[in-house]
Amino acid sequence: KDARDQYELRTHKRLMDIVDPTEKTVDALMKLDLAAGVDVQIKLN
Repeated sequence: KDARDQYELRTHKRLMDIVDPTEKTVDALMKLDLAAGVDVQIKLN
């Protein structure tokens, strides 16, 4: 029998809703140092 590797892809999502952020908060979020493969999306309304 052939040896076969099985891989599983998992996606974890976290949502943060920040109400009335200060300029300091937005600046801190923009400067986050994240691990490889971590993606952050920031939307300002």
